[in-house]
Amino acid sequence: MLNGFFARLLGRNGRAMLAGLPLALAAMPAAAFDLPAYLQTIRADYDVPAIAAAVVKNGETVAIAAVGTRVAGEDIPVAIDDRFHLGSNTKAMTATLAAMMVEEGKLDWDVTVGDVLGEDFPGMSESLRNATLVELLSHSSGIPSDDAELVDLYFSAETFDYNPWERRHNLLDTWKAHEITVPEGSPFQYSNFGYVIAAMMVEKVSGAHWETMINERIFAPLGLETAGLGPQATFGVIDAPVSHRLREDGSLKPIYWGPASDVPPVIGPAGNAHMSIGDYAQWAGWNAGEGKRGPALVSAETLKFLHQPQVETPVLENAPPGTPTTGAYALGWGVVPFDFAPEPLVTHNGSNSMNLARIIIDPEQDLAIAVLLNRPGQAAQEAGGAVLEKLYTEYSTPD
Repeated sequence: MLNGFFARLLGRNGRAMLAGLPLALAAMPAAAFDLPAYLQTIRADYDVPAIAAAVVKNGETVAIAAVGTRVAGEDIPVAIDDRFHLGSNTKAMTATLAAMMVEEGKLDWDVTVGDVLGEDFPGMSESLRNATLVELLSHSSGIPSDDAELVDLYFSAETFDYNPWERRHNLLDTWKAHEITVPEGSPFQYSNFGYVIAAMMVEKVSGAHWETMINERIFAPLGLETAGLGPQATFGVIDAPVSHRLREDGSLKPIYWGPASDVPPVIGPAGNAHMSIGDYAQWAGWNAGEGKRGPALVSAETLKFLHQPQVETPVLENAPPGTPTTGAYALGWGVVPFDFAPEPLVTHNGSNSMNLARIIIDPEQDLAIAVLLNRPGQAAQEAGGAVLEKLYTEYSTPD
């Protein structure tokens, strides 16, 4: 959902349809529902270069496929282990790291920015000092969504002159005097910067960098072997579905590698993870179980708390794809009603405006569905939504 500043990059839907390209699917028993064929139809209908989807029920991946091409307009078939970008779906992982610190007694949910970081940032505004960890993670602290000033700071001249954690320090030091204001009505303001500050709090009390922690304390214990940070394709190699931007005419422009293919590393905690659909299914299923299965990264009680609504979100008209439009927000997760589900589902969308990731979780059914695409825009949003609805309808258990 890193869309506050990337919305300007989004254009009209692409018109060209790609069909008939090779596909990759996991070696698993054939199911009654032909997922690869269905995804090929979605590709053609929504002009999607590559799309992957998985269904996890009771901790088992019951359907998984990846179809299409790594680069729009070329015949470079995807593989089932190809890495896709998660965008802001990384936020749930950052929130989980914060939860680990809470369980270890190094933080608590109501600890403030000033309590943890105040000594390092003299001159911090009183309102920012008083923002709590749970407010940062639920986008209710008063820190604004990405505005022009924050975007300029993310993309400043020193963006690549420092390590990411040093840049985070510089970013907060530059911005610290701002007073923050909770708007009337809903306090919700989707804030990538809030997640950057939350990650800094985790770094401060743990003595470790966020980049190290997500690898050692989430990716490794869950066995997410394809997981990493930053652009999904290796520099100089087309070994993953590359990012795409929308041109003014609605066509797709591949952005292969380098800084232009992802958000600046300074805001990684808000959304720069990538992994294969199989690994993302593992993460999804672990969350759907809410403590029924290991590894015990956090307790079942804490995992359920991460999924518990904290703030109602206002209705947003014409929200950029990847940004919540209604419902509630928990900690790194939304809780949103869907027409096809009897109760609100735990969910999140993620986009760096060059890819899109969507996920829904139904803990009552121990069911999770994930969809990953390497294109942005409304077409990607609609394509992902169609897949979520279809797979939920196919694999959910009626009451």
